[in-house]
Amino acid sequence: MTPRYHINLFWSDADSAWIADVPDLQSCSAFGDTPSEALAEVEKAMEAWLLVAREDGLPIPEPRYRPRRRAAAG
Repeated sequence: MTPRYHINLFWSDADSAWIADVPDLQSCSAFGDTPSEALAEVEKAMEAWLLVAREDGLPIPEPRYRPRRRAAAG
């Protein structure tokens, strides 16, 4: 079973694209013209990242990243 990793999704003005990255998997990110395209691409990137790590006998990181929750302005 594949661990469930947090995915950050954001618009990048510098890249003029949506960026999706997986903080728990070093250098695992992707981009797309739409949020759904970026998510679809990063899911492929995660599968490839994990496959290579398993093939090379590298440790698979546990999902640890949790985004900070901001308090509502009051």
